[in-house]
Amino acid sequence: MYSFAQRPDTRVVDEPLYAHYLRVSGARHPGREEVLAGQDSDGARVVRDLILGDFDRPVVFFKQMAHHLVDLDLSFLQETIHCLLIRDPEEMLPSLVQQIPQPRLEDTGLSRQVDLLRRLHELGQEPPVLDARELLLDPEGVLRQVCAALGIFFVEAMLTWNPGPRPEDGIWARYWYHNLHRSTTFERYVRKTTPFPERLRPLLQECRPCYDVLYQAAIRSQR
Repeated sequence: MYSFAQRPDTRVVDEPLYAHYLRVSGARHPGREEVLAGQDSDGARVVRDLILGDFDRPVVFFKQMAHHLVDLDLSFLQETIHCLLIRDPEEMLPSLVQQIPQPRLEDTGLSRQVDLLRRLHELGQEPPVLDARELLLDPEGVLRQVCAALGIFFVEAMLTWNPGPRPEDGIWARYWYHNLHRSTTFERYVRKTTPFPERLRPLLQECRPCYDVLYQAAIRSQR
C-alpha cells in the first residue's frame, strides 16, 4: 500500500471492508470497537459507494484482506483488477500470533486466496500473485512485472517512502503497523532464524497446501 501511494496517478484506500468483516464474523481483533465506530460496516454499501465509486485519480489501490470478503455479493470482482499478496506461512504465522494469539486457517486468508484465484480464473482474469520473499529479493524487478501485469507503468518512486504514519492508514494502524511506520523502503530479505513455535505446527500444516498452490503462480525474482 505504501509503495503504491507514492504513484502520482494513484489513490490508496486501506482495508475498506474491515468493519464489515468484524461485524459479520464477530472476530475479536485489537481495536475492534474503534473500527466498528469509525468505519462503515455495511459491506454492500462500501462496495457500491466506495470500491465502485468515483475518485480523483485514474488508479485506485484498495488494500484488502482476503478473509474480509465474507457475506458479500462478489460480482464486483469482475469490475476490478486484482493482485494477490502472499507470504510463506512459516514466516507469517509467528507475526500473526502477536495480534491474534489463537489464529485459525481462516485468519491467515490463505484458503480464501486460493478460492479467489480460482474464481478470478473463471472470470477470465489472470491476477498477478506477489510473494513477499520474492518481492524483498528484488523489489524493482518484481514490481515492474506486477505493474506490467496490471497494465500500469512502473515508477521509481514506488521503491521508497517517508517513515511514519500516512493519511491513508486505517484507524487500526496503531495496533498493526509498528514496523511499517519505521520503514522507508522494502527491507532486504533475511530468513528468520528463531525457532518456529511448536504450538503453531498443526496450523502450519493446514496452511502449507494453500500457500503452495498460490506460490506456483507467483512472480519470481530475477536475482
